[in-house]
Amino acid sequence: MAVTFPSRRSDTMITTEPNMTNLFLQLGLDAGEADIAAFILQHQLPAQTKVTTASFWSEGQRHFLAESLKSDNDWAIVVDELNEALHSDATVQANLA
Repeated sequence: MAVTFPSRRSDTMITTEPNMTNLFLQLGLDAGEADIAAFILQHQLPAQTKVTTASFWSEGQRHFLAESLKSDNDWAIVVDELNEALHSDATVQANLA
């Protein structure tokens, strides 16, 4: 008679330093410097569009971004930096008006 043991799941929390590279990894996106720069350049948002409602996010990505901002956790600063970068064209246009 074979004896089987239930698998043990580790409850160890994985911690990651909140920075732009790790945010992109968390979102499942390519996270090299050139990849991040290209993403930001190609996904500029109009001033009235919130980073959390942009159409290019998956539901999971949108949820992570919204929860990070809502809970004001360590990721909130990095998500806000991404928000500013994605609105950089809109900011420049507003300053020119």
